Amino acid sequence: MTMLAERVDGVIGVDTHRDTLAAAAVSPIGAVLATTDSPANARGYRRLLDFARQHIPGRRCWALEGVGSFGAGLAAFLDQAGEQVVEVLRPKRTPDRGGRKTDMIDAIRAAKDALSAEHLIQPRVRGEREALRVLLVTRQGAVLASTAAINQLKNLIVSAPDDLRAELRKLKRPAQISRCAQLRDRPAQCIERRMTVRALRSTAQRIKALQAEAKDLEEEILNIVQQLAPALLALLGVGPITAAQILVSWSHPGRFRSEAAFAAFAGVAPIPASSGLTNRHRINRSGDRQLNRALHTITLIRMRLDPATKTYVARRAAEGKTSRDAQRCLKRTICRQIFKLLEHPHQKTSRSLKISPPPLDAI
Repeated sequence: MTMLAERVDGVIGVDTHRDTLAAAAVSPIGAVLATTDSPANARGYRRLLDFARQHIPGRRCWALEGVGSFGAGLAAFLDQAGEQVVEVLRPKRTPDRGGRKTDMIDAIRAAKDALSAEHLIQPRVRGEREALRVLLVTRQGAVLASTAAINQLKNLIVSAPDDLRAELRKLKRPAQISRCAQLRDRPAQCIERRMTVRALRSTAQRIKALQAEAKDLEEEILNIVQQLAPALLALLGVGPITAAQILVSWSHPGRFRSEAAFAAFAGVAPIPASSGLTNRHRINRSGDRQLNRALHTITLIRMRLDPATKTYVARRAAEGKTSRDAQRCLKRTICRQIFKLLEHPHQKTSRSLKISPPPLDAI
């Protein structure tokens, strides 16, 4: 693969912020041609495009920081204008505090990083993928808030008056929530009991509202996933939430140069951990942790329900391997299956994995 410097006449690096954008035009050899800044709005986007056309009229590429946050608007504008856009990572903070730091320096660095990068990062697409992302984030917020409210309800029951506590503690959680949501306080009761009943009722009603919100959002997620990748839902262990997270992280065909790159991004590529006479690999703890979590969920479900997976795990255990070793190999194989399905959706694939010893042992 040729370097970006061999394919363009210049790169425009952009350091993105909430209100301002700093841009620098850099030649293929790293010379700074010009710099400018503009507001982060539609007028500022057009100004930057005019700036790029003036200083790099031929083949050019944009290197943006924060494409998924402050640079999302500019990335969408440039994509509609037919410009080539790549994403660069924000630099890690240096240990010493004596280094220079300005928005323009960061913009120049973004352009030079793109010129020297061996593998360019394509920005994630918007549209249906962005719709899934915002739905997943909102649903996760509702689930976390519901869990916090349930814990609060349990604590209120523990300190409730004796008769009320005795009535509620014998019920299971769904029945507890429904009963507390129907509680009524009477003027004849003491203020402690009336306020406790009111707190229990308010908390239970909040839980029911949050659970209903999460369910509605999950239905919306399912509808979008069924339109984008119905074959993904047909795989054993893949539900609407895990499928949506996979689609959000994968984004679009061609974003990853290979299946191995996708596995490294998901944090399931094996890492050598050999020493002396020991030859082994360990689980990767880097990469996209939400995608890794989705693959881990699929792995656990298949270990419980899929006969082929059960046989494989039992064989690995008989060889003296741990459950983590088996999970590591399974996650890598599942990642390969999912990547092939997403990149080539019209090819037929089995619902579960056909696990053979040689490929897994070679991982």
